[in-house]
Amino acid sequence: MRQAILLKLSVNPKQTIVQTGSNYRILIVDDEPNIVELLHYNLTREGYEVAEANNGQKAIETAQTFKPDVILMDVMMPVLDGIAACRQLREMPEFRQTHIIFLTARSEEFSEVAAFDAGADDFITKPIKPRALLSRLAALARREAQQEEQEQVINIAGLRIDRTSFAVYKGDKKITLPKKEFELLAFLAATPNKVFTRDELLNSIWGSDVYVIPRTVDVHIRKVREKVGEDHIRTIKGVGYKFNTD
Repeated sequence: MRQAILLKLSVNPKQTIVQTGSNYRILIVDDEPNIVELLHYNLTREGYEVAEANNGQKAIETAQTFKPDVILMDVMMPVLDGIAACRQLREMPEFRQTHIIFLTARSEEFSEVAAFDAGADDFITKPIKPRALLSRLAALARREAQQEEQEQVINIAGLRIDRTSFAVYKGDKKITLPKKEFELLAFLAATPNKVFTRDELLNSIWGSDVYVIPRTVDVHIRKVREKVGEDHIRTIKGVGYKFNTD
């Protein structure tokens, strides 16, 4: 990894932005100082640019100036919780493609479903293992590099899926999807009529090193259908999903 070049910029007493030599900007959002300090230390050591916020409202304000590539967001926070903050960020065009990874000590399935329904890309339970987190971020960068090498525009079944702009066009209508929804649609459309299991989709879109429940795929499929139409993705009962060209 490249050596970090640190330059602290004073924003307010509880927020510091660190500029380094990395390409990725990461916003840490958590009201537990020990967790923020742990993540901040390990991320800056790897050369990431880091900003901090201690609640969801501050996260939205900081994101608008810092322009993060990745947001590590706690769920339970004062002022504005992480799920509400995620929903507000996803409503802003500039953050529809930002990676939002939730951090939480809660392991109940409903928490994960609520997070993904709000637009989350990933879900990490506490206590956080820095090495595992860094590995996940590296895998994220690798997947993005691989996706850049794929065909940039897919024209299929009345849709034009443009990987360069993360936009879908249905006739003259432009449809903007959050990153994971777009990746899921593009992946299925790249191999039409091939049936993929939920596990295959989880491994291909979220990665094999990410722990997410199979229902995550169902949540994202439902949201894609709401935006591009019910007929493009077909459910194969007991198996999985395929992109439909019939």
